[in-house]
Amino acid sequence: MTGRELDSRVPPLLRVSAALGWRFVVVVAALYVVAQVVGFLASVVIPVGIALLLAALLSPAVSQLSQAGVPRGVSTGLVLVSGLAVVGGVLTFVITEFSKGLPQLQVQVSASLDTIRDWLRDGPLHLSDVQLQQYLDDVVQTVQENQGEITSGALTTAATLGEILTGLVLALFTLIFFLHDGDGIWRFLVRIVPHDVRDRADVAGRRGFASLVSYVRATALVAVVDAVGVGVGLWIVDVPLVVPLSALVFLGAFIPIVGAVVTGAVAVLVALVANGPVEALIILGVLIGVMQLESHVLQPLLLGRAVKLHPLAVVLAIAAGLVVSGIAGALLAVPLLAVLNSGIRSLLSDSDKDVEPRQVDVHEPQESGAVDTAGERVEDIGGRERPGPGHSGRR
Repeated sequence: MTGRELDSRVPPLLRVSAALGWRFVVVVAALYVVAQVVGFLASVVIPVGIALLLAALLSPAVSQLSQAGVPRGVSTGLVLVSGLAVVGGVLTFVITEFSKGLPQLQVQVSASLDTIRDWLRDGPLHLSDVQLQQYLDDVVQTVQENQGEITSGALTTAATLGEILTGLVLALFTLIFFLHDGDGIWRFLVRIVPHDVRDRADVAGRRGFASLVSYVRATALVAVVDAVGVGVGLWIVDVPLVVPLSALVFLGAFIPIVGAVVTGAVAVLVALVANGPVEALIILGVLIGVMQLESHVLQPLLLGRAVKLHPLAVVLAIAAGLVVSGIAGALLAVPLLAVLNSGIRSLLSDSDKDVEPRQVDVHEPQESGAVDTAGERVEDIGGRERPGPGHSGRR
């Protein structure tokens, strides 16, 4: 029996399933290899990724200075020094305010602990002073018994701090080159693409970076609004450490959906311990209001149509980033998904076939999407539908 006769006797469903199956296995194996390589080189990949995010945030300023006649090197230096000055000033202010508010927090925490002790003794539990002291002794004994693990964790933290400092130096060094000659670096990388599809890949890459610029801008503005909103609530309720907690919310907001919620929960916990349950509920209400404002107004308005990501895709990307590379992975996962989304949509778009790479302004939101030849609606990665070329936009 020949091979063709044997193939003819295999049910079509089985043939299709087998063809899809081995291709799926190859794709999964390739993704696994990529994940292993990225995990092995995480100390290099993460700083470069952070440098790319910062370049997306700062490169528009460098380009504007260059267009005004300032040499590229001078523009890079001015923007970089200004950015470092702003970051250093903010960190100094946050640390100073934290030092000022710490004594007040200690007093309020001590008073709250006394209130909790009185409730445990006089409340429904009716615990005696001997029982309370026994529980306290048990906690102290547990700490003493695990002193070795605590010391080991401290040493690990010290080593991690050393790695963080090294990564920051690498990120700063990479950022300088991204700002000064990012376009030249990209043109060099595009040369590895076959000549007949080089322009399409170039346009797709530029669309992806444009979406990254839009994403970073919008995320920074949203983070500012989150921090100000929560900070005003903390100030009105008179919770200590208003500025440090607001700065923590600002940093957490760069991890979409999850970050601001987690850091806002820290603010609620501080309000609970320092001020009481009523004030904590007020801060919780403020946090919920800020999250609603972010998800229903700020994100759609600021991101516009340049970055289309479904909330489920965002959550799954953050979860995958946490599994692969912890907090840094969660920070970089959504920007990576936004770049891939825009790049793939550009490659699938008929409207981008005749676009020259130099026509794409990476510092402005770019529109591209998958449109089929029949002019029907086609969904992008974010799950939203786009009208075909013959669609009027009316339902």
